[in-house]
Amino acid sequence: MDVFEKKYMVTVGDVDTDRYIKPSVLFDFFQSLTTEHGEDLGVGLDTMLGNGHGWVLSRFSVLVYKRPRFADTLTIRTWPQGFDRLLCMRNYDVLDGSATLLARACSSWLVLDIGKRRPLRPEALTVRLPLNEGRPFLEGGARSLAKRDDLVKTAERTPLYSDIDFNGHVNNARYIQWIQDALPKDFIKNASRLRIDINYVNEVVLGETVEIYSSAADPDLELALEGRKVSDKQAVFRAGIKIGG
Repeated sequence: MDVFEKKYMVTVGDVDTDRYIKPSVLFDFFQSLTTEHGEDLGVGLDTMLGNGHGWVLSRFSVLVYKRPRFADTLTIRTWPQGFDRLLCMRNYDVLDGSATLLARACSSWLVLDIGKRRPLRPEALTVRLPLNEGRPFLEGGARSLAKRDDLVKTAERTPLYSDIDFNGHVNNARYIQWIQDALPKDFIKNASRLRIDINYVNEVVLGETVEIYSSAADPDLELALEGRKVSDKQAVFRAGIKIGG
């Protein structure tokens, strides 16, 4: 199946006090859908591991045109769509019950040689992924974010049991939860349109403390964030959030 879709109900645990979906929940939906489609295409987790390979998420960008709310029924679609050198591109659409486009997203992934811990060319995959040429997608794709030197520490997180996935490191969607918790009070309150970009730079394992640095919220309601390990100051993630997209 070249394009995979599934319906999701936005439940009471998925929303904030204004009944808007939490950004981290949307990323959870994307993650579960990606996993299911990977199994369908023959590049699921166990199959990849059996070949000594793994998927590593590199970048994710989401533009929300109209933020879903409590009790909304969403149809989320995903499909692979070509390559950019070592990166495998995967796109997403989020639609409401009337088939109105609510959000569009793009992610980029690396194929990793597990033993050597180095990226492989997409041709290393044992199956050919559909290209889905001609399908509309998020303009500009998943953005690469530059390092910033003007950030100040605003939060700190030490991953616990619920942050860690089966790979033994902090799950990619969990960083979105960390980020939304580190935002200034009311920054995304009643924001019906927003954009989130995140680059995954280094993995974090259980017990490694991460300091979260942020820029000052500017008049355009845009914020930059970066997570850095306390132990060696290595960047863990870089992210940007803009209200209004």
